[in-house]
Amino acid sequence: MKKPKRFGKKAFLDLWRGMKRKKKLAMRPVPYKHKGSTFDQDGIRLTGDRKFIDAVLSRVTELLAYETGDTRLQLNYQQAVDKETGRPLDSWTCYIQVHERGDEAKMANALVSGITGRQTIISRNY
Repeated sequence: MKKPKRFGKKAFLDLWRGMKRKKKLAMRPVPYKHKGSTFDQDGIRLTGDRKFIDAVLSRVTELLAYETGDTRLQLNYQQAVDKETGRPLDSWTCYIQVHERGDEAKMANALVSGITGRQTIISRNY
């Protein structure tokens, strides 16, 4: 069995410090009708205080561009709960992934956008 790769702290800090300041965020969409876990797909998971999460979100607003007629943002932002008691905690969780829309939604969005002359997204949950 292959051992998973892992960065040690020094190697990670060297990598991080050597990065360009504004690398383009290019998330690969989760394929339409994907089954099972999406843990191996591109995504962002943030945990902690709301102020911290909001500060990080303010630095990745370019992800909003993925809410289109062809892709949608799968979002979850909620207060964490204690697993044993079910009581709300002071911490929060935020998950972001991009999902591909189905062909019917893509066609409907393209049609309505063509008629209105502006990007229009038709969605049951939007």
